[in-house]
Amino acid sequence: MTTDNSPKRQVSIALPSTGDDEWKAVREPLSNGWLTQGPKVAQFEKNFAGRHEVTHAIATSSCTTGLHLILSAMGIGPGDEVIVPAFTWVSTANVVLYCGATPVLADVDPHTYNVTAETIRPRITVRTKAIVVVHLFGLCADIESIKKVAGDLPIIEDAACAIGSSYFGKPAGGLGLAAAFSFHPRKIVTTGEGGMVTTQSDVLAEKMVQLRNHGASISEEQRHRGPQPYLLADFNLIGFNYRLTDVQAAIGIVQLEKLEHFIKERNHWADFYQRELKEIEWLRVPAVPPGYGHGWQSFVCWVGETKLRQSRNELMALLQKKGISTRPGTHAIHQLGVYRERFGFVPEDYPVARDCEKFSMAIPLHNRMSDEDYRYVISVLKSVRY
Repeated sequence: MTTDNSPKRQVSIALPSTGDDEWKAVREPLSNGWLTQGPKVAQFEKNFAGRHEVTHAIATSSCTTGLHLILSAMGIGPGDEVIVPAFTWVSTANVVLYCGATPVLADVDPHTYNVTAETIRPRITVRTKAIVVVHLFGLCADIESIKKVAGDLPIIEDAACAIGSSYFGKPAGGLGLAAAFSFHPRKIVTTGEGGMVTTQSDVLAEKMVQLRNHGASISEEQRHRGPQPYLLADFNLIGFNYRLTDVQAAIGIVQLEKLEHFIKERNHWADFYQRELKEIEWLRVPAVPPGYGHGWQSFVCWVGETKLRQSRNELMALLQKKGISTRPGTHAIHQLGVYRERFGFVPEDYPVARDCEKFSMAIPLHNRMSDEDYRYVISVLKSVRY
């Protein structure tokens, strides 16, 4: 006789909230044969721009390609420096290297996990051409204070986690020169893979649209639906294939319509977590400064190991055994192999980012969780002996 020691409940760190509406939406492009970038992408872009109060929204194959598109359109290249957070997903720094430029890391605030004016100021040099600000986990960085330090330097928003987030009433995506969003399945709105770039700049938008499609002077839709079937695009730029498909855009249109519901539900449960977990001495729950609208892409806590008397990793392993998936917040860029080897970084160079990687822990929060799931996570965390 065997004993089943598996947990009674399994709570995933994240699950996309998709269903029949999305399934029905993809039938149109599958039926009419327009699968690549076309009318659905155009509709998705229009809807996204309206929701985020920007002039232009440009769909891309991912947030990473979106960030690369922005920097490329800006003319960032060899000899240039771009400031990026030391605590972020690796692509934030990688896109700078794609351009042949140098990523300059700035440490972060241990409570918001975001860069600040104070951490950016000493990193600015005569070679600085842009500042990439990440709205990590759905909380916007303090853009106004950063702008005062930045002066005339353009600010790029890495808004991968920040769809639905806001800063003093203004949606993320329109707070700097340009922004890039992600539609990865761990994000609030998903298209499987995919991204969106936003900007108020007509000049930058025009160049990004061209670069997105190999540098072509006209779009595929213009070619196929226009009266001149013999027309070929001219190529005056070396561009990329960073397009989104109409199949993905059809899903995105439906998902975007659900955004307000998704955000409202996540805020409800984030408030619940904050109330129920605030008395645990070894756990610091995230807070939202006044005036900020948190999107709650992730609920990332800080594990105080000295009070817990066990490591964050041991706690995460225990929660996994109990059926609760967790993840570290994200990476300390300077501790990743390629950056250590290329720039000679050591852990002490960015001590807050180092500690954020070591002590942060995301617990489940998504739109497929039930009341019982949330209560189970809380009960298990409260039962941890310290």
